[in-house]
Amino acid sequence: MKFQNGCWLLKEGFGRFSPQQVYDCRITGEEVLLCAPTRTVGGRGNTIDGINLTVRITAPMPEIIRVQTWHHRGTVKRGPEFALNLEKESSSAGKNLLAVEETESSIIIKSGGLSLVIGRQAWSMRYERDGKLLTKSGPGDLAYLKENWKGMAYDTGGGAYMRQQLGLSVNEKIYGLGERFGAFVKNGQSISIWNEDGGTSTEQSYKNIPFYLSDRGYGVFVSHPERVEFEVGTEQVNKVGFSVEGECLDYYLISGSSMKQVLERYTDLTGKPSLPAPWTFGLWLSTSFTTDYDEATVMHFVDGMLERGIPLSVFHFDCCWMKEFHWTDFIWDERVFPDPEGMLARIKAKGIKVCVWINPYMGQESALFEEGMEKGYFLKRPNGDVWQWDMWQSGMAIVDFTNPEAVKWYQQGLEKLLDMGVDCFKTDFGERIPTEVVYYNGADPMKMHNFYTYLYNKAVYELLERKRGKGEAVLFARSATAGGQKFPVHWGGDCWSDYESMEQSLRGGLSLTSSGFGFWSHDIGGFESRSTPDVYKRWCAFGLLSTHSRLHGSSSYRVPWLYDEESVEVVRFFTRLKASLMPYLYRNAIETARTGVPMMRSMALEFEKDRNCAYPANQYMLGDSLLVAPIFNEEGMAEYYLPEGRWTAFLTGEEREGGRWYREKHGYLSIPLYVRESSVVAVGACDDGPVYEYARDVTFRVYAPGDGEETGTVVYDGQAQQDTLVRIERQGKQYRVDVTGDKPCRVILVNAGSRAKVSGAAWEVRGKDIILAFEKSGMAQVEAEAFSGMS
Repeated sequence: MKFQNGCWLLKEGFGRFSPQQVYDCRITGEEVLLCAPTRTVGGRGNTIDGINLTVRITAPMPEIIRVQTWHHRGTVKRGPEFALNLEKESSSAGKNLLAVEETESSIIIKSGGLSLVIGRQAWSMRYERDGKLLTKSGPGDLAYLKENWKGMAYDTGGGAYMRQQLGLSVNEKIYGLGERFGAFVKNGQSISIWNEDGGTSTEQSYKNIPFYLSDRGYGVFVSHPERVEFEVGTEQVNKVGFSVEGECLDYYLISGSSMKQVLERYTDLTGKPSLPAPWTFGLWLSTSFTTDYDEATVMHFVDGMLERGIPLSVFHFDCCWMKEFHWTDFIWDERVFPDPEGMLARIKAKGIKVCVWINPYMGQESALFEEGMEKGYFLKRPNGDVWQWDMWQSGMAIVDFTNPEAVKWYQQGLEKLLDMGVDCFKTDFGERIPTEVVYYNGADPMKMHNFYTYLYNKAVYELLERKRGKGEAVLFARSATAGGQKFPVHWGGDCWSDYESMEQSLRGGLSLTSSGFGFWSHDIGGFESRSTPDVYKRWCAFGLLSTHSRLHGSSSYRVPWLYDEESVEVVRFFTRLKASLMPYLYRNAIETARTGVPMMRSMALEFEKDRNCAYPANQYMLGDSLLVAPIFNEEGMAEYYLPEGRWTAFLTGEEREGGRWYREKHGYLSIPLYVRESSVVAVGACDDGPVYEYARDVTFRVYAPGDGEETGTVVYDGQAQQDTLVRIERQGKQYRVDVTGDKPCRVILVNAGSRAKVSGAAWEVRGKDIILAFEKSGMAQVEAEAFSGMS
């Protein structure tokens, strides 16, 4: 929200009250509490009237500083609040996190290497890491603002806002703020954190996260579930402003030596992405949204994929598995599914998991509506009526997840489906949550608008964990707020079926993964309307090189043979390619769950110091070693950038120098897929699905380690336990290869030389690749000749 009229004036009718000095400072082991008058106190007479702000500063974790500012602290705290890991902040451990130094001119609050320096006589705030400025806040930036201000004597409350503005340095770039489909770098954008169902081609978003990431090595998390307004270099072009309505502002500044480290610390605070089971990384096929289908249709699609050699992991039933007007009542439409248990058993006998669509709304025709109404399980209007409207479903009511009994009731409906054989749920919607309602627990409806999706997805995810076991739970969720990354997977929402929407979807996904979300998917081929075969085939390559992959549409099916026979070949090729990469992908997924660094990440996140990587959002890193550049045009022209170093095309073995842009044409069975130097990519022995024994007969492909470098990787089994480890050390033409494990494997030194001398392992030379075979743990010495890599 913008409050100013240029540099010096406020908008007409507004009053601004900013700290002028520190009048009093109270320091305990866990906090610093400041009394900050908004006028200079020259004598006791200046303390009688006027607005004071109370500022509380704490350190919930190392390298994180929390700043809470109040005008009136006596407002009722109705909640909800984000579920944060704040145990250390309020415990005896918190005493060791916060260090305070006082001088005549400043108060210095430290958390690890992060410092907040506050000016005492003339209020200012400087955030520094190891003495280097990160960002700052000057006079007037931290402020309490009143609308229609007529003076203290005439103030009757309301129309109040709290705002902070933090400085932007020269060339500083801002990322994140959730799923955003506009420009990837957020500078110059006004962003409202307010979940809406607006598709993928507007400023609206299904997943709004009040967290931004700076390329100067810090992030800011505004801990307010309600609407937060961000002005990123807009109201004042050298500042990021953020404001909330009300009497308080609560935000965290998180420091890191890199943007990745900031994300690690942010997810330490808000929660790590849970690790999805290996089967979730395979291909999901949907019935699509409003299509007509029955069991015969479903089995035709399932068998059609398998007959064509396309491994299928999950079949998804969208809305119409229930009767029209009955969404949601968890009851199969007996007109088209007379034997749902038998059908599910027949699908699962083919090795395929089953997902069904749900949402948190119940139409008046739902078999559960009357019970929910009588027992008080729905949101209510202030007069006690059930809140209903006719958009989406006639007479639709909304489940109140603040009511524990309503949660159990909703879960009971899902539990019956799980007992039938359903494996997971697509948790659709959760964005259009009204604010003129009353919640069971008295929660603030403005705060609940965004937070509702957290309670909704949490209820479903926790049931899946209880019924299927920890590690087997997975959602396909559309809406989210901060902390929602704990309940993966999220997909990009309703997009059109063209290249523009394909690119928008990728921008939205990379923006979301820059906001703490580890795993992401999208509707392959587009959702609205029907794509051309050309767009479909290009989108399939992109979709099957995303963390999760689903064929889904609106009013038409997405099976490949309805496009053309080449589409079948494309889907088969990339589905099998992804399956073969599971040892590599699953290892990266484990690291994402442990660290919070996303599995699918922007070039800016991976290559911070390369200025060519700051803005592009039409290519990405899939894990730590693979670069993917989807094709967004019907000419088949790829345009992409390779950062400094040597890169090797995974599909062809061609080597290229980095630090430059490339433009080239690709067929449908090709995509720019490059491996960075000094990488070891583990490739599985199977390509007929994502679940197999990753370490047995695994191939470790070693790409251009530099002279004097050591590299390696590990393979995990399906329970995230380490199985096989390989380490490679290179000195000139000499390689030392160490393998630890009890299963046979191969090590390929890609483009290492056309001749070799090897001891310690069976070996052969194929082209420029040196291939070593190990039956179990061992060490081999390799002397490679005609080495073509970097020296």
